[in-house]
Amino acid sequence: MDWQAEDLKYIWHPCSQMKDYETLPPIVIERGEGINLYDINGKCYKDVVSSWWCNLLGHCNPRITKALKEQSEKLEHVIFANFTHKPAVTLCQKLVKYLPEGLCKFNFADNGSSSIEMALKMSFQYHYQTGNPQKKRFMALSDGYHGETIGALSVGALDLYAEIYKPILLEVNRIKAPDCFRCPYGKCRDNCQCECIEQAQKMFEHCGEETAALIIEPLLQGSAGMRVYPPLYIKKLRELCDKYNVHLIADEIATGYGRTGKMFACDWAEVSPDIMCLSKGLTGGYMPMAVAITTQKIFDAFYDDYLKGKAFMHSHTYAGNPLACACANAVLDIFDTDKVLDTLPAGNALFHKIVSEKFLSNKNVGEVRHIGFINAIELVKDKRTKEPLDSNLRTGYQIYKKALEKGLILRPLGDVLYFNPPLIITEEDMHTVVNMAYESMVEILGA
Repeated sequence: MDWQAEDLKYIWHPCSQMKDYETLPPIVIERGEGINLYDINGKCYKDVVSSWWCNLLGHCNPRITKALKEQSEKLEHVIFANFTHKPAVTLCQKLVKYLPEGLCKFNFADNGSSSIEMALKMSFQYHYQTGNPQKKRFMALSDGYHGETIGALSVGALDLYAEIYKPILLEVNRIKAPDCFRCPYGKCRDNCQCECIEQAQKMFEHCGEETAALIIEPLLQGSAGMRVYPPLYIKKLRELCDKYNVHLIADEIATGYGRTGKMFACDWAEVSPDIMCLSKGLTGGYMPMAVAITTQKIFDAFYDDYLKGKAFMHSHTYAGNPLACACANAVLDIFDTDKVLDTLPAGNALFHKIVSEKFLSNKNVGEVRHIGFINAIELVKDKRTKEPLDSNLRTGYQIYKKALEKGLILRPLGDVLYFNPPLIITEEDMHTVVNMAYESMVEILGA
């Protein structure tokens, strides 16, 4: 059977211009192991983007697979209203030990965007029920990404996803996000005092009293091009939120679970958000699941007699799914037994050294920025002026196609190449994927 033809006959792929598939048809993957994926012809592809950043501990990790199989023989699903099960309770018990102080109440969903919707609604309803009905608006950073349902898309700010839908989106107040590569203050992210916080200060002065929550991607704006900003910026946002009685929502869907080198990006700033959203690495990339975790204080504002109408009436059919919880428990067991967080600093430093030594001197590389295993290579037309490449040339896409020929999955963000591999990547694979990526770039842009 021609699986590619049959795919194109039926399937509308996500985040794709399907006309591109005329020249680059879908690659049919049959199995996976570690950072490797194998197509139906046996060709190996190195998955250094963790299949949209969710594959945490390698494809077909035997310990997670075992947990999923064992759970499937006991209980596959149960309604999560007025019912519960051991895997869900166990997950909360394990995860709370890793969370920033104060986060203790878990509300389950089935995907990251849904957890963002829950967080926004929780915050609005909390203020409404605690005597602040004027707090109806939200703040967010420019260039942010928080998902693609209507509420999540509203607080996001990337026109690639949101432009056409603006007539139906919520009105959100935007704070100019830090851009450390092209800093308008002429500072460096490694030693600045986050002078750019003045943009947030002005916004809070203008509309803090009407704002329910500020939502951020802590330390790393992923879809904006893996933009990295200092922990101090989060500390200063936390202070502003406290001053104006505004909730801080940390979207750790992409940054959580060791991606930045600590369990959560907020840990770098030693800041506790009022609500934290998790997904992606939560189940190791095995099962769709998300959770919005909040404080006892917020939970208490919803706790009353039923007829008072204060309950949080939000639900998802697969909330707290036992199969997903079993995978999530296995992930945390691996973190505990293998001391994953303890091994990250050395691996993170080594990988960044390998990437920098290979890419940084290239005429078209403006910056190699990193946090954790995430390394982003920003391509420019002029290294001195930082002038970007002509976006109409789709240079990143051309490099992506060249890398696929070599057996590497890059999937750049515009003209930003990046690595976001599973945490189990070996030193040998580090050298292999970096060499493949560099060769692909050079074949398109020149040495």
